[in-house]
Amino acid sequence: MVLAAFFLLNASPSAGAGGDLDDRLRSPLTLAAYVEGYYSHDFNEPVNNAKPPFLTSFSKSNQPAVNLAFIKASYATPNIRANFALAAGTYMNTNYAAEPGILGHLYEGNIALRLSGENKLWLEAGVFPSHIGFESATGKNNWTLTRSMAAENTPYFESGVRIDFTSADDKWFLSGLVLNGWQHIKPVDGNTLPAFGTQITYRPSPEITFNSSTFAGSDKPDSHRQMRYFHNFYGIFKLNEELAATVGFDIGVEQKSKHSGSLNTWFNPTVILRYVQTPRTAVAVRAEYYNDKQGVMIASAKPHGFRTWGFSANFDYNITDNLLWRLEARTLLSKDDIFAGKNGTSRDSATFFTTSIVAHF
Repeated sequence: MVLAAFFLLNASPSAGAGGDLDDRLRSPLTLAAYVEGYYSHDFNEPVNNAKPPFLTSFSKSNQPAVNLAFIKASYATPNIRANFALAAGTYMNTNYAAEPGILGHLYEGNIALRLSGENKLWLEAGVFPSHIGFESATGKNNWTLTRSMAAENTPYFESGVRIDFTSADDKWFLSGLVLNGWQHIKPVDGNTLPAFGTQITYRPSPEITFNSSTFAGSDKPDSHRQMRYFHNFYGIFKLNEELAATVGFDIGVEQKSKHSGSLNTWFNPTVILRYVQTPRTAVAVRAEYYNDKQGVMIASAKPHGFRTWGFSANFDYNITDNLLWRLEARTLLSKDDIFAGKNGTSRDSATFFTTSIVAHF
């Protein structure tokens, strides 16, 4: 209310009544807050209460925790957009571990300028959500409580410069990016090569979305440079008023060593089905597989590398428009004994039962 009064007092003189008054009350600055608390039980009961290191969201087991909490200010006019958000939580602790000082809490910080008054062409710089994948760090925007293995092992955020174009009919979105590497705000020490990315999104109808995103760059110092090339593809399909499906497939390659013509390869298919029972309830099921035999993204000292299936079932209940309760059962099945158990033992499977409460304003 204070902000609304401030912008009303500082608005330009009214040219009339009714709708003009609404325009004066509408501020270009908006504030938002988000808190996601959770409890996740790992039936393996690892000694350190930590999830496997390749799961970077909801990373604590057998104790209450906050996955993500942030406050965000956004500014939007027809020609300028800006966002600034500071955050804390276990998601920030794991995904921002390499960022120094205040950067370890910089959830988002960017500004975008419209380059063409006639076209939807924007230039954006700063720290912004990743252009890769169909999931984000903000849980309420995802169909499942926890993130897929695909999302956990691709960037959640990026920093750099991007140029975006949206067609007049909103069916095509095109983007080109110059980045500070693979999920980095501060570039890797000793790495002078920027990374590059593209994104193409096509929506032939409101019920169908296709997306193709790419990445090319290195996540290592120049002295040990190994080029990485990655492609993410997904489709989202609204099958009817209640049922929708997301199908994704990621594939990446990285040089085995500097100047090497030999490549390590990993790939990852994911399928999620979501059924909206009522305006306040929904269920989702997920099946996924992650194959990284050479341990490029997920290190493993086991004979078969990292080869893991995942299955989950999810229930959502919107208590109010600003309060969401979620429940999920998830099982991971690996080719080798890679999951920590009691007293330092290892097992080839892990089962998690997770519940969360999300408040957003």
